[in-house]
Amino acid sequence: MSPVQLAYEQLKAYEGLSTSAAGVGKDLVNEPMIRHWCEAMGDTNPAYRGPDAIAPPTMLQAWTMGGLSGHADRSGAYDELSTLLDSAGYTSIVATDCEQEYLRPLRPGDEITFDAVIESVSERKTTKLGTGHFITTRMDIHANGEPAGTHRFRVLKYAPAARLPKTAERSRTPQQSSHTPERSQAPQQAARPSSHTTERSQAPQQAARPSSHTTEQALQPSSHTPGRSQGARQPQAPGQTRTRRPRPVINRDNAGFWEGVAGHRLLIQRCTGCRTLRFPWLPGCNACGSPEWDTVEASGAGTVFSYVVMHHPPFPAFTVPEHEADPPEHGVDPPERGSETAGPQAAAPGPHAVASGGPHTDVPGPHTTAPTPAPHPSPHPTPYAVGLIELAEGVRIVSNVVGVPYDKVRIGMPVRLEFLRADEELELPVFRVAEGGEA
Repeated sequence: MSPVQLAYEQLKAYEGLSTSAAGVGKDLVNEPMIRHWCEAMGDTNPAYRGPDAIAPPTMLQAWTMGGLSGHADRSGAYDELSTLLDSAGYTSIVATDCEQEYLRPLRPGDEITFDAVIESVSERKTTKLGTGHFITTRMDIHANGEPAGTHRFRVLKYAPAARLPKTAERSRTPQQSSHTPERSQAPQQAARPSSHTTERSQAPQQAARPSSHTTEQALQPSSHTPGRSQGARQPQAPGQTRTRRPRPVINRDNAGFWEGVAGHRLLIQRCTGCRTLRFPWLPGCNACGSPEWDTVEASGAGTVFSYVVMHHPPFPAFTVPEHEADPPEHGVDPPERGSETAGPQAAAPGPHAVASGGPHTDVPGPHTTAPTPAPHPSPHPTPYAVGLIELAEGVRIVSNVVGVPYDKVRIGMPVRLEFLRADEELELPVFRVAEGGEA
């Protein structure tokens, strides 16, 4: 359905309306939250520690957040505007940017209050995502009654543009950027291994042997991978509907990363000015400001730096019980522990593991894994672990920790990169607990 063009005067009438008046932060500015933030961000600035500590300025919005229970002081203006746009066909939303202005430092013990308004609603705009309207909200934040800062947050409410057929999408060749290495147009094609990586088999289900090298990889296209995609494409059982994971937002700043993932390569940006590695991908270096960069391929080794266990809200696409094997078929012994061959992110058997034969397994050879049926959504979604993984190269990435039950994940666990086929279109980098890493 094509979206209805709303009268701009009708939308402009919402400008200046309050979305939250005299809101109060749920916690005073406090040292534990400052410490958690700094540890997650890897920020070691001494200004954020000690008796005269201040809060990192970018935490400005964090002190106003309502958590799962929300705030009771919200007005209905923003919801009313959203409903109006929904009814006109602008049903999708994406956050585009935020701006912050800092007027004074925040210190432990400060009480945070805030007021928020709809600052502006744009005229109808056409973007690559679709046609819609940009909505900007402004939050004025006070600490102990004094102005402390301003936070502007902008979203696009839009009607998605018509997508090209899959065949047309596959036929397009992405332009090569001068800032990114050449990438293979056939991600599954096998190539000769780099001298800095362990040799890997060309068989799609073949497991990677551990490598003693964690140095940077050659920047030329290659299909050698730290881990292979898990979960063979199998027809779904009749009547079952698979819940799909949300699609990543791909733009000009991170497209090279997702091209790497499609080729089973985890690429880290490197500033060509000061040689600093950075992740996630950014348009410029946050150390020296240079906009010039190239990439380094991660070795795939890492450790759990921090983690959370997600209990609420339940989301079946993320909560398939990944550590549990599917029930063995009649007459087939279950695989030995350490050679899990079933489940969406099953581990490949090591050189000494034994995979049992059966109707859904190939004859296993050294370093091979039996094909795994695509998992069915869990009827009762379970908690799952999300880890902050510190890679051997020194940068950190947020991803799922798999291979052990969610309550067995521990800080410091060694993990190894794998690529999970979430559905027929999407593959994602995940991290499996290394052999012997479970307590």
